[in-house]
Amino acid sequence: MAVDKARIEAAVAEILAAIGEDPARPGLETTPQRVAEAYAEFFSGLSQDPLAHFADSVPVGPLTGELVLVRDVAFRSVCEHHLLPFLGRAHVAYLPRERVVGLGRLPAVVDTLAARPQMQERLTEEIAEAIQAGLDPRGVLVVLDAVHGCVAARGPRQAASSTVTLATRGAFDDPVARAEIMALIGSGAPAAAPVGSPA
Repeated sequence: MAVDKARIEAAVAEILAAIGEDPARPGLETTPQRVAEAYAEFFSGLSQDPLAHFADSVPVGPLTGELVLVRDVAFRSVCEHHLLPFLGRAHVAYLPRERVVGLGRLPAVVDTLAARPQMQERLTEEIAEAIQAGLDPRGVLVVLDAVHGCVAARGPRQAASSTVTLATRGAFDDPVARAEIMALIGSGAPAAAPVGSPA
């Protein structure tokens, strides 16, 4: 189901009136429309199935590799408690069993699940569960590190703090295996430049 932009516009106009503003004044007259467009983008994941991103996974045989790790996937979501954004980085790892998927599909899963009213804790688990269901790997690990608008801009106003959440499945439930992947995530070593790229 698509986002109902007309209802959002009406609701935003009512909010503006409720705080004592004139929704028709210059500077605000297009605000309801702009918010509706933004909300359609922020919540586009409600009409998408994250498992669809695994439809073209590739069978490669048993125990195809040791690890697939995609670090520093930028994401944006909206906290369901205050409808304020939270922004951060996702780190996604899995141990293939018999299937792998294009590397761009992992950020797509993150984006789909983040584009909903969310809690970071649930989002972390949902990403891990989608990868587990979509690829049946031997292990999954997901780390999210995000700054929340509801913490940075209101209430505690802790603009420099971030929240880290972790979800694991299978082999990464083991603390030793998990520690090895966390060390790789934390190393922050830049990827090698493509062949032919300027130094």
